[in-house]
Amino acid sequence: MNAISMDRTISFEGLFRISRPINLLMVAFAQIMTAYFLVGKTNAGIPVLQDYNLYLLVFSTVIIAAAGYMINDYYDVKIDYVNRPNEVIVGKGIKRRVVIFLHTILNLTGISLGFIVSPKVGVVNIVAAFLLWIYSNRLKREPFIGNFTVALLTATTIYLVGFYYQKSELLILTYAIFAFFLNLIREIIKDIEDRPGDRKHGCRTLPIVIGFHNTKKVIFMIALIFVSSIFVVTFKLDRPIIFYYFGGLGIFFSYFMYLIYQADRKDQFSKLSTYAKILMLVGTMSMGLL
Repeated sequence: MNAISMDRTISFEGLFRISRPINLLMVAFAQIMTAYFLVGKTNAGIPVLQDYNLYLLVFSTVIIAAAGYMINDYYDVKIDYVNRPNEVIVGKGIKRRVVIFLHTILNLTGISLGFIVSPKVGVVNIVAAFLLWIYSNRLKREPFIGNFTVALLTATTIYLVGFYYQKSELLILTYAIFAFFLNLIREIIKDIEDRPGDRKHGCRTLPIVIGFHNTKKVIFMIALIFVSSIFVVTFKLDRPIIFYYFGGLGIFFSYFMYLIYQADRKDQFSKLSTYAKILMLVGTMSMGLL
């Protein structure tokens, strides 16, 4: 009887799915790449991969991100029953009260580890945990501000490495800008994909407030700002290899924007969201050229 009760309370498969392990691995990968290729050594001259604080920083970031995914699914359960009913975990694979408990424990652990690394990392982790909660509770149901918040937090995970080590901050800022704009576009694409459930439950996301076609126009405006920002920053860096790499990546980004222009079905926008992740991964890997 107790085994049945435990199975209904939490399943390991449900816990695995609700924490988005692939996304968490991408966060950790981006931070490790940033540290190894763009920071190199600590201010004490130690190779950064030998600094245990780096791993505490990465782990704290990852578990706060996992807590964010959990609380997002907790608040979105009714919407998800409309948009993706076969993927709902909260209330099925894991009980709601267990999700809240895990969210709290992970946030407290992530914040504590951040303070062990340094007070400034701890403060950043507090702000990140709060923003992820308020995003899930309210901001994601409002036009643009929710998209902006998630994109900003994604960029912060990369910039935090340079912020802590106080090295290569302009170079790391380039990648943070890259992550910000790509994720901003991806979040708006996800809002287009999730219109049915969002509309049914009173959300006021961009596609619902200004319409499908106007939202596409906003995406193209963001893309223009994105390309301009990357061009300016890479020009200031005066590193031809990174300039040419992003220039080459721009060909694939242009194709990505063409696909957005053509898309009008849910499955197409779902594929575009995955395409954005691939672009992010390929962009991150360019750090190895430096």
